[in-house]
Amino acid sequence: MLRKYSNHRTVSDNIKLGGLTAFSAGMVNVISVIVFFSFTSNITGYYAVFAQELSKGNWYQGAVVLFWILLFFFGSLISNLVIIHGKKLWGQYISHAVPVILELLSILFVGIYLDFFYKDTLQETELLVGALLFAMGLQNGLTASISNSVIKTTHLTGLTTDLAILVSMFTKSKNRQNKQLVDKFHLLLTILFSYFLGGLVSGLYYVKFGNQTFYLVCFVLVIIAFFDFYKLKRVKYLYERRARIKKASCKEYGMS
Repeated sequence: MLRKYSNHRTVSDNIKLGGLTAFSAGMVNVISVIVFFSFTSNITGYYAVFAQELSKGNWYQGAVVLFWILLFFFGSLISNLVIIHGKKLWGQYISHAVPVILELLSILFVGIYLDFFYKDTLQETELLVGALLFAMGLQNGLTASISNSVIKTTHLTGLTTDLAILVSMFTKSKNRQNKQLVDKFHLLLTILFSYFLGGLVSGLYYVKFGNQTFYLVCFVLVIIAFFDFYKLKRVKYLYERRARIKKASCKEYGMS
């Protein structure tokens, strides 16, 4: 899911990555709206808010919104820098997993701070919203980079437009036979429903467990980060097992 890059990725790889990351993004967005009354999975609206605050002369509020936008930007920037330059240092899989781990740590920081330190001040809220935007920047940069911009899971505006275009194209029978278009349609639907499902789960979980919902998001990110690690270990184990069996068989054959 994480160890392949760009055009080497299969449709199955993209669906797994898109589904799980969209699920986590939906969870983050809903929990941030519940706790902080702020959207954090994308920054489209914040550009309008930034312009509005400046037009009103609210310099502090404008600076805060600009700070949030920059945190999302730097999250995506750091994610791509790690992917581009980390391959030589740690290998492709590790360099792809590092942004997920950084995202996990950012969300874990928010959960721990809310549990043990939060005093419900405006400055604290602004900082924690920024941490979540940074985390979503990391995720969006990762998914877009390793999938050659096929997967973007933190916002659904462009995805909804792409779905509408595909549906209109499917009114022609020849397009319904086009595997590339059908695969893209399945991927976009997976991302859409996973995002919605993540938000639904997050909202329901918060009703019973409150701020511990952030830890649930971290658990999903652990699955994303270490899914391929388990697969690689499994493949290595099966390979070594077959080698041992083959070696034992050869010895037995030689003895006979």
